[in-house]
Amino acid sequence: MGILDRLFRRTTSPTAVRSFDGAAGGRRGGGMGTFGRINPEVAAAGPQLASRAEYLTQNNPWIAHAVANWVGSLVGPGIMPNAKHPDADTRKALNAYFAAWWDSADIEGRTDFAGLQSIVARSMIVKGEGGALLLGTDDGPRLRIFDPALIDNTKIDYERTFSGVEIDENGKRLAYWLLPDNPADSFATFAPSQRVTAESVLHVFRPIGPLQMRGVSWLSPVILPASDFDQYCDALLMSAKVAAMHAGFITNVNGTAGAEIYDSKDPSLEPGTLTRLGMGEDVKFNSPAQLQQADAFLKNNLRQLAAGLGLPEFMLSGDLSQANYSSLRAGLLPFRQRVEQVQYGVLVPQFLAPCWRAVILHGILSGEIEAPDFGEHPELYLKADWLPPRPMQVDPLKDVQATVAELGAGLTSRRKAVAERGWVLEDLDSEIEADRRNEQALGLKPQTTPENKTES
Repeated sequence: MGILDRLFRRTTSPTAVRSFDGAAGGRRGGGMGTFGRINPEVAAAGPQLASRAEYLTQNNPWIAHAVANWVGSLVGPGIMPNAKHPDADTRKALNAYFAAWWDSADIEGRTDFAGLQSIVARSMIVKGEGGALLLGTDDGPRLRIFDPALIDNTKIDYERTFSGVEIDENGKRLAYWLLPDNPADSFATFAPSQRVTAESVLHVFRPIGPLQMRGVSWLSPVILPASDFDQYCDALLMSAKVAAMHAGFITNVNGTAGAEIYDSKDPSLEPGTLTRLGMGEDVKFNSPAQLQQADAFLKNNLRQLAAGLGLPEFMLSGDLSQANYSSLRAGLLPFRQRVEQVQYGVLVPQFLAPCWRAVILHGILSGEIEAPDFGEHPELYLKADWLPPRPMQVDPLKDVQATVAELGAGLTSRRKAVAERGWVLEDLDSEIEADRRNEQALGLKPQTTPENKTES
């Protein structure tokens, strides 16, 4: 008997078999669903998930609040760049050039680059993916946001193109097949999709699997629970409205015929109504007991929805009645880790960094930016650090004291501490210097630390 035979016999012996309960059938596992390969699953379910998620966002107050909090946490007033060039003057020139482009980034002229970040982030959360066209104009690159539903999900050749995304043999994206966009169209048209090179398309989504072509709505784990929760809330409201209807019913207990006028119409309940019933008729109401446990049940469902959305519960419900400093901070710390993952793992490489490269490259090629060593070291100009806005602090004084202690102990640098607050060190130093000059010119005495007053 060979070694393979011995291994095979040994692993298949009754005493050595290992079973995973999660893969078992029978009564417990027979009704469980399964999940196949990522791209066919997304292609089949993605459009429906996006449509239902958008419906919930527009109609469900809890979901609308959660989406708004996610967008605000990811983008805030805008994620700012800071050039990585080692020369301070060049770095300042690059930042100034991009800041001048910031206000004119939107080709439609409706918002600035920060507003475009918010639109893309919201689309990524609700629909699973955001899209923007990077258009070249005489005045420099411009962005045009498009609905990701315009990526032709039916464009498939099973070799290099799937769900409207064309790739090479290594998985690199070569092009997108986009349907024509007519703002007046209420429904999809039969116009064929057009091939657009990948360099002109910024396709932003959070991947959940390798070689994933299209994004999935972040609301997909809570779509059905949120819909059921909506219906339950409606039922509770209707039950409360019925309970508030103080109505009376008159019946003929003698059973004499013709003693009352019988109205064949169905009686309606209104406050203060006295309704006459026909002979032999009676009215009975059910008394649902769920109203007594409604508050605990609602809170449990809100916690479930918040977990599915990856949010602290109060960022979904807005309820801070049971919160304190410690619980708020404990809930925000893991959430901020998730936020940073998306900021630096999705928004920066898929949306922000390509915009920086396109804008700076245009400035260099047009001669508006002086870059004598660009040919030798293009990476010095085309890379930037992106500084998200500093999250709002539960207790700012404690956070400032902790930062001061880290600086004093040599555990961090001033540049890093300033960058964590969403500022560029050189800009902050320039503002501080300008403030000091103004104070000297006006004869003001700066007060950098609180005076220690002692009683005599």
